[in-house]
Amino acid sequence: MTLIDRFLRYVRIDTQSNENSTSSPSTAKQLELSRLLAEECRELGLDNVSLDEHGIVMATVPGTVGHEAPMIVWNAHVDTSPEYSGTGVNPIVHENYDGSDITLPGDPSKLLRVAENPALRELIGGTIITTDGTTLLGADDKSGIAVIMTAAAHLMANRDIPCGPIRVCFTTDEEIGRGIEGLDFDKLGGVCGYTLDSSGCGRIDSETFSADGATVTVKGINTHPSDGKDAMVNSIRILSQFLARLPTDHLSPETTEGREGFIHPYHVEGGVAEASAKLILRDFETPRLAEQAALLESIADELRKVHPRAEISVKIRKQYRNMRDGLEQEPRALAKAIEATQAAGMEPRLDIIRGGTDGSLMTERGLPTPNLSCGQHNPHSPLEWTSVEEMQHAVDVLIELARFWSVESL
Repeated sequence: MTLIDRFLRYVRIDTQSNENSTSSPSTAKQLELSRLLAEECRELGLDNVSLDEHGIVMATVPGTVGHEAPMIVWNAHVDTSPEYSGTGVNPIVHENYDGSDITLPGDPSKLLRVAENPALRELIGGTIITTDGTTLLGADDKSGIAVIMTAAAHLMANRDIPCGPIRVCFTTDEEIGRGIEGLDFDKLGGVCGYTLDSSGCGRIDSETFSADGATVTVKGINTHPSDGKDAMVNSIRILSQFLARLPTDHLSPETTEGREGFIHPYHVEGGVAEASAKLILRDFETPRLAEQAALLESIADELRKVHPRAEISVKIRKQYRNMRDGLEQEPRALAKAIEATQAAGMEPRLDIIRGGTDGSLMTERGLPTPNLSCGQHNPHSPLEWTSVEEMQHAVDVLIELARFWSVESL
């Protein structure tokens, strides 16, 4: 199978995760792709292929060098975001791209504008893959999966390429912050890892946000509105007041960039008796998450004084932490990513990611794991797209990583 064949095969499988589910994986449909990947690994001849009850796939590209070289890990996630439909994905392949805006045929109101996607200017003559406008594409992170599987296939078909052992790992539920739940790190092994889950080509993410989640819940008193005077406590109104007191000129995704953090309410539900909002807290400096949590609590405390009969709670849960400090434990991880990118003919761009990856969690657990480009753009959106050429560049980087790590010894 070619790189594009693999990608188109993977994105047609619906693998959306569900943050409201308590199962692992959160949706059974993720297992369809996990089973397929495990079978493809066996067909390629990889060693130690396994698929566990969480949908986590592991396999090993055996080394070709005579000495005991360190093992590295390549990781991507099978699930797609619950923020936009992933059912019935119909990828559209645009060969010999001419540099113009792209109208998505399933919903002509959706237009991929070059002015809003300047990376397209560098890809004229190449192959662009978009959605039809009715679903997300799933390049996040099926571009990464296709890149890893293509690189593994190349190494298995060309055993003259020097490489140490390479552990392939596909995880589930990354999009809901549970990507390493159930992951056996002793079984995984490796001195460091690389997630293939970043945009464009030549990019190396060495920092991510630190992240917490918050749930604000208001419990009121419901009565018939005809008898509501001095009796009803409307949770919807109180929650609306809470959200209205959040900063809008700063500390919001709409007004921040670079290393600036934010508080982002993204889901509201409920009725008069009870209403709740889910929020995410983000900052590159972990101690500032506590400041954001304190801000939420202070707003809640103000409203408790105004509405003494309402019950207002703020619950904070840890999600992931900036990978920056953990990468210092294995400095070769970044150094070799830079060398491999240069050897593949690209200028490496050390960058930060205003989000998180499984690599954030893996790094926190002791496996330093920077994040590499795999050609994805506009994730979680019907305007999502990828470039076959950028995905191929990512394959080339992985092959060079195999070479550079092959000269090391344990």
